[in-house]
Amino acid sequence: MADHKAQIQEKIKLQGETVRRLKAEKADADKISEEVSKLLDLKAQLGDDGPPQKFTLKTPKGTRDYSPQQMVIRNRVLDKIITVFKRHGAETIDTPIFELKEVLTGKYGEDSKLIYDLADQGGEILSLRYDLTVPFARFLAMNKISNIKRYQIAKVYRRDNPAMTRGRYREFYQCDFDIAGQYDPMIPDAECVKVATEILSSLELGDFIIKVNHRRLLDGLFEACGIPASSFRAACSSVDKLDKTPWEEVRAEMVGEKKLDPDAVDRLGEYVRMNGGEELADTLLADPKIGGTAAAKEGLQGIKLFLKYCKLFGLSSEISFDLSLARGLDYYTGIIFEAVLLGETAEDSVANKSKENSAREVGVGSVAGGGRYDNLVGMFDSKGRAVPCVGISIGVERIFSILEANVARQKAASGEVLRTTEVEAFVASAQKNMLTHRMELCRDLWDAGIKVEMSYKQNPKLLAQLQYCEERGIPLALVIGESEVEKGIVKVREVTSRKEEDIPRDSVATEIRKRLPQCS
Repeated sequence: MADHKAQIQEKIKLQGETVRRLKAEKADADKISEEVSKLLDLKAQLGDDGPPQKFTLKTPKGTRDYSPQQMVIRNRVLDKIITVFKRHGAETIDTPIFELKEVLTGKYGEDSKLIYDLADQGGEILSLRYDLTVPFARFLAMNKISNIKRYQIAKVYRRDNPAMTRGRYREFYQCDFDIAGQYDPMIPDAECVKVATEILSSLELGDFIIKVNHRRLLDGLFEACGIPASSFRAACSSVDKLDKTPWEEVRAEMVGEKKLDPDAVDRLGEYVRMNGGEELADTLLADPKIGGTAAAKEGLQGIKLFLKYCKLFGLSSEISFDLSLARGLDYYTGIIFEAVLLGETAEDSVANKSKENSAREVGVGSVAGGGRYDNLVGMFDSKGRAVPCVGISIGVERIFSILEANVARQKAASGEVLRTTEVEAFVASAQKNMLTHRMELCRDLWDAGIKVEMSYKQNPKLLAQLQYCEERGIPLALVIGESEVEKGIVKVREVTSRKEEDIPRDSVATEIRKRLPQCS
């Protein structure tokens, strides 16, 4: 037995060296994962009798914990988003965090490699959801729902290379708003963009712009430029990188990796760097090469109608018709859009501040995206019954990162306390042996619906209790001692101003409600 364990320990040592070498060489992630699995299997063979193993205590790559202060910011953001969703009449649903793998397969184009597959547990082959859109389509098909306006806020999972300082993670929240049903063209689409602008404005993130395009226009553009139909989606995923990558690099990928004709790619390059408004749509319609293509003509007419409705919703200044927007997911069939923050943020400081005239031209991060997907539900329906859908997803992790940086900056400048609880009053004692009276007062106030707390020490010092109120931003302290108990009163102290007043004990709850608006 001892020899067997020694052999396993030696294998663990060798396997550990292999893992460290692969990490140092920055080998393929799948290869590293495979070797780590072998190492874990070997350690499992030792059972509980093996030597203690050292490990670094941390969250997995691409994930994070939220402190109470960060949760306050997150909940404020989500509350504002939900308020907008409800203003537009949406109802909410929930779906499992994992789906049958076949539900997710073939819906995300080149991004399918980022799906987390789960180990076979002796039955179904499962994967963690990549987004909320495909599970929503499955939900519609499974429940035979033909129209709904829904929102959903939940976590999704992607095996991406995270950039956590910029709000990119492997586990993150999405906030989706979708309209499903057979309606007249572009009316629901325009409302989705209106929802996004209301959310971004309410969060006070600074200037932003909504880029819009149409997948039918892209298909017609590829056709007119000589890109084979079989390569449309490959070309689309390359064009989609233009917001982060120079045209020269995108061109090199299309010609080198995807083997597209250089002349066709160059013709495409003349168009995909264009952006504007309704006048650009008119220009392209007048272009015989583009306007003469049925798919492009359909897309341009759709864009013009969409821009008209956006204008009626008061969105003209926030919308940019941008031919570089492609959104690489396979399920989009019509209008597509993406919200981009402009100018400086706490993460994207720019030393040269003289470029104000080009502020609206430089994006500092996509925070929302979506579009129309009319065929996705039909993929899950046994009779191929289609349910037209359009929706938008708010990428809240990047928003959290920006707002957390803003709050930290404001706190450093003002020293203001970010409250992490909603406690309205703290029950304090000025003398020893007051625990019974403090507990009874807390009971009565809790029963009256007042948010209060007290020290868990039997005889806490009054100064320590008042300092606790200041540190936590609690507006009122309710001080009791022997004298107050005898007189049937409570001394109500405003923590900030330090004003005090004796109030009959039976009236404390009413008095707290009267004072809170003045203390906030």
